[in-house]
Amino acid sequence: MRQMANLPVFLKLSGHPCLVVGGGEVAARKVRQLREANADVLIVAPQLCPELQNLAAAKQVRYEAGRFAEKHLHGCSLVIAATNDRDVNENVSKACQNRQIPVNVVDDPELCTFITPALVSRGPVQIAISTGGAAPVLARLLRARLETIIPSAYGRLAELMQQFRAQAKEKFPEFDKRRRFWEQLVSGPIAEMLFAGQDEAAFKALEQQLDSEEDSVTTEGEVYLVGGGPGDPDLLTFRALRLMQQADVVLYDRLVSPAIVELVRKDAQRIYVGKQRDQHTLAQEEINRLLVKLARQGKRVLRLKGGDPFIFGRGGEEIEDLAAEGISFQVVPGVTAAAGCASYAGIPLTHRDHAQSCLFITGHLKDDALDLNWEALVQPGQTLAIYMGMKGIDVLCRELIRHGMQAGMPAAIVQKGTYPEQKIFISELGRLAAVVEENNIKPPAMTIIGEVVTLHEKLAWYKP
Repeated sequence: MRQMANLPVFLKLSGHPCLVVGGGEVAARKVRQLREANADVLIVAPQLCPELQNLAAAKQVRYEAGRFAEKHLHGCSLVIAATNDRDVNENVSKACQNRQIPVNVVDDPELCTFITPALVSRGPVQIAISTGGAAPVLARLLRARLETIIPSAYGRLAELMQQFRAQAKEKFPEFDKRRRFWEQLVSGPIAEMLFAGQDEAAFKALEQQLDSEEDSVTTEGEVYLVGGGPGDPDLLTFRALRLMQQADVVLYDRLVSPAIVELVRKDAQRIYVGKQRDQHTLAQEEINRLLVKLARQGKRVLRLKGGDPFIFGRGGEEIEDLAAEGISFQVVPGVTAAAGCASYAGIPLTHRDHAQSCLFITGHLKDDALDLNWEALVQPGQTLAIYMGMKGIDVLCRELIRHGMQAGMPAAIVQKGTYPEQKIFISELGRLAAVVEENNIKPPAMTIIGEVVTLHEKLAWYKP
């Protein structure tokens, strides 16, 4: 895991003396932020821009004309240098660091002991975005995107929750139960009332819920069967991310990328149940029993699988047991490996000129044999997408050719598709097994056979 360059911290500056060195438009922007935090702002600069002149005239900030001197640091809680003179900025930085006063020098990360993030503000809800000073423009772009998808009502929701914090703590003294109560609230009808502008109705509903003698918290366990996709976290669905953030415990597979596992709620218990050929951390039957056991304990259990849980993911077997035991569950589809790997390799699985159908096939050997309907596989205008095919690739190729497929049929292997380490091997069916051996190709790898493979060179867009 990469270490953080900066520790994200929100400072309480209300009433605290803060110094801004500089009087231009950049300084004005920083003064604006400090005033929003209700800081007591002193500006030191030879002259001020019109905005700062107005603030000084209205006595909303203190102003001292002239150049920075160390005397200006007396009693300061925080300092910002925003001049266009690097020598001045460097002097401010050194003086602050000698006194262990937090200092920010605008657009000069080397001189900073803290940085000011791009901020999305919704009342009490504040989301800070930082690139550690490496790319401020990117941080501002991310802020703009978040501004468009986070409703202003989230601020009102936070204010409502704050009003009832003490009452909720009294009714639910146990932390886990109280957390479950708030989680149910933010995703339930009271939150929807706020989002619809019915603030008074939401207030009354929450008041009644907390005044009621009934225990309004659901403590029954539930299982979320979630497809994690082929590897790239950007391919997760919104619903998958939401459930990943509210699960108490997660069981995850070998094919789930570490970057996706990192998106699970930080305090959730993590249990690795990965399986590879002849090496099972837990047998499937044990995984099924564990899901039932954890749900019966009242846990919200995330069963996180690579790809899609219903496409060669044995998801059906797991929820059969849950259904038989009366355990509530949800299923969230994921981008299956065939779709993800093919897309990132620039190989369309169907194409009007090359393939009018596509078959998803498991290449998993049983007793060193493949039990497949070979005649159905060897059809014109068809693409074969083969999962788990590396171990039996020689058997697969030999049988396809024996049943009539041309040895020159275009074929591709996409190793670690959608990952930054993605590799693509283009060959022909007759040479495919040799390509695997020569390049020591290991799972996860998807095999694609068909005329559509010829489009790779023209359509390849992902350059990891």
